[in-house]
Amino acid sequence: MQNNPYAAPQTASIESSVEVNKVLRNTYMLLSMTLAFSAVTASIAMAMNLGHGMSLVFTLISFGLLFVVHKTADSSKGIIAIFAFTGLLGASIGPLLNHYLSLPGGSMIVMQSLGMTAVAFISLSAYAISSKKDFSYMGGFLLVGLIVAIVASIANIFLAIPVLSLVISGAVVMIMCGFILFDTSRIINGGETNYIRATVSLYLNIYNLFISLLHITGALSGDD
Repeated sequence: MQNNPYAAPQTASIESSVEVNKVLRNTYMLLSMTLAFSAVTASIAMAMNLGHGMSLVFTLISFGLLFVVHKTADSSKGIIAIFAFTGLLGASIGPLLNHYLSLPGGSMIVMQSLGMTAVAFISLSAYAISSKKDFSYMGGFLLVGLIVAIVASIANIFLAIPVLSLVISGAVVMIMCGFILFDTSRIINGGETNYIRATVSLYLNIYNLFISLLHITGALSGDD
């Protein structure tokens, strides 16, 4: 009986596909859970009417936890770390949501921003998964764009130029959309095999996309 020379490559390909699907499934499951948990902590922060000072504290602590998440991503401790991280980050936007909800038509602004965020994420993820294109080439451009946006945001704290703030938010929306394609592509092409790290990346894309869309929607409505 002759050995099939194509059997080994085919088997390896199947195993690789199964592993990718497993990472993708676990990533989206964990992402859904962390987003839901963030919504709960944001609601609690809103009910407690936390101030912007506390929001800043939560944000700083969550960035510290981000390093913990990456360090423990290969163990069960990573699950605890990622829920702590996303929970605090969710609570940190409570004051911001209260601000927009207190404005005339605030509920519509928040709902529109949530809707646009959901549509953008689902559409871009679906495209990356169905097309199976490799968007890794975008990594360098996106990173440079993100650094420029961060520097511009810091500068605008002192400049306080409303138009510049709106331009930065628009740029962040485009950058986050690019990162959704990039990070999803990394998962389906085997570039990211850890679902906790993959979840953190996609979560931050969604988080920043929502905040930027919230700012743009509020500004265009004339209520921001």
